[in-house]
Amino acid sequence: MALALRKNRLKIIFGGLLLITLTVVAFLLGLLNLETQVYLMIGWAIFMIVLLWAGNTLISKLLNRWFPWLQYGNLRFFVQLLATLVYSLIIINSSYYLFKTIFTQDPPILSQIVATNVFGLFIVLPFASIYFGVHFLRSWRKSEIEAEKFQKESVESQLVALKNHLDPHFLFNNLNILSSLIEKDPKLSQSYLDKFAEVYRVILQANTTDPVPLSKELDFVEAYMYLLKIRFEDGIKLEMDLPQELKHKMLPPLTLQMLLENVIKHNMVTETKPLQIRVYSEDNYLIVENNLQPKKIRQPSGSGLKNIMMRYSYFTDQEVVKEESEEKFIIKVPLIEIEEV
Repeated sequence: MALALRKNRLKIIFGGLLLITLTVVAFLLGLLNLETQVYLMIGWAIFMIVLLWAGNTLISKLLNRWFPWLQYGNLRFFVQLLATLVYSLIIINSSYYLFKTIFTQDPPILSQIVATNVFGLFIVLPFASIYFGVHFLRSWRKSEIEAEKFQKESVESQLVALKNHLDPHFLFNNLNILSSLIEKDPKLSQSYLDKFAEVYRVILQANTTDPVPLSKELDFVEAYMYLLKIRFEDGIKLEMDLPQELKHKMLPPLTLQMLLENVIKHNMVTETKPLQIRVYSEDNYLIVENNLQPKKIRQPSGSGLKNIMMRYSYFTDQEVVKEESEEKFIIKVPLIEIEEV
């Protein structure tokens, strides 16, 4: 596309210069006379426009190096406006003086020079305004696209980091449990293996930033909690209270699983003091609430929730809410509504 634009510009310049050359040659050969000054005016106008375009393009390129739009927005506007006006008036006056000197016998007078400058300003200012507006919109759009691309890449890298963290721990723990079940209860071990394969398949396929339906996330969590129930038995009590109509809402992949994993990571899980987790909804938020019974040895905290918050910022302006009291810990994540196109 850039090559095509360059070719079009060269065609415009070549065509303008060719027309000017033909006009001058025709005048010198006597094919034109002073009664056909309209042709000379057209040639002069084309010559002036080509110089204005070429010079202002060069000014813009130089200022792109010294005063980029995104870094020096206001300063760049005034500097380029001043440079454009000064250069344009120099070109208009110089070309008019040459036109009068070469093609007429009357030198330009003060009233003509003033009229030329006023006429030039009336032409340059609107075109400069249009140019600045179009250029600013293009720069703004380009910066928006680059920012969105960077944010998406950042979200993807966070998801990859999450998977890399989850895979080895998850694999190691569950293979140990599966190994112990094979001899004790072959039937249960087969069921455990099926759920384990289902969970692991979802984790491996979560390679996109696209949100997933809540219903799909709940199916995944059901398989995930099945594995935890085998591992912790009655040490975990999970209560799900979600209305059917919310299950078409969306959320980033692995969000609910991460929240449950975060609860288990930071709290003691015993049959005498079971960890009670409740998942419900309120005001278009998915809420995970658990009783607080912190482990004696504190685990590093914050990375999982920061990951969730960062990924949510890509989809919505609604914030992830964290609430903590002496007895409960609550995380609220917004449910995303994807409009159909």
